[in-house]
Amino acid sequence: MLDLPDRRLNAYRTDLAEERLRGVVEAASYVSGSPGLICVPVVQMRARPELECGTDTELLLGETVHVLDTDGGWAWVKADFDGYVGYIPDYAVSPVVRSLTHIITAPRTFIYSGPDLKFPTVQALSMGNRIAVIDERETRGTRYFLLEGGQAVIAGHCAELGEPLGGDYVSVAARFLETPYLWGGRSGFGIDCSGLVQLSMMMTGRSVPRDTDMQAKGLGTEIDRSELHRGDLVFWKGHVAIMEDEQALLHANGHTMTVSREGLEDAIRRIGWLYDQPTGYRRP
Repeated sequence: MLDLPDRRLNAYRTDLAEERLRGVVEAASYVSGSPGLICVPVVQMRARPELECGTDTELLLGETVHVLDTDGGWAWVKADFDGYVGYIPDYAVSPVVRSLTHIITAPRTFIYSGPDLKFPTVQALSMGNRIAVIDERETRGTRYFLLEGGQAVIAGHCAELGEPLGGDYVSVAARFLETPYLWGGRSGFGIDCSGLVQLSMMMTGRSVPRDTDMQAKGLGTEIDRSELHRGDLVFWKGHVAIMEDEQALLHANGHTMTVSREGLEDAIRRIGWLYDQPTGYRRP
């Protein structure tokens, strides 16, 4: 099983959102692009305001959105980072944009009730979550950042906002090895193929499209298969993989249901019998 999302409706919803932002379309509970902040670690965005509806993508704690409409416990939002539009539960967005200072750099970590690893955990966080640090403490040699209410997170699992991770984005992607595959996933708790590309590049300071078709059309430059090296992308219909070196790739995939490492030739043979050959190669 490959990541084969059909998200063409999103383009329509984006256009309609722009119309609402301009006040062209009336709505019973219209909100004129009010700024908001995602206030939960991860929230699934859906094409319709229904829990039974599949996930298009996910938004992460501290990411900013514009709230276009609210009704019946749902908020219709546009993500500032990649322009994605969809529905999320209204409790997942705060109308007040706080001043955030740091971003989580570990694939997964925890908020503790205080600055001690023996204290109870309050919440699990994902790479890409943004937090507001107000102080710091050290306990038995471990440094903690303090949050509001005295809660704490391991300082070594954070970086200051605006300071991209060192190294290349492939190293970041490799941190997600064995992370479960999740359709529409974009976090350390579960991720899909294009989400792995987007999140890994985001952590190294790059803004890239969310979906494979967008990445295949506009991310970087097209190259020949013979030119592939570390960091290049291999595309199939609805799927993308990251070259770790000239022979191996990393990808979130429905075959292993994880982020896995696989030989390029092995992947081409395995995928080809059902989904045909790669559709292109790009250097981001």
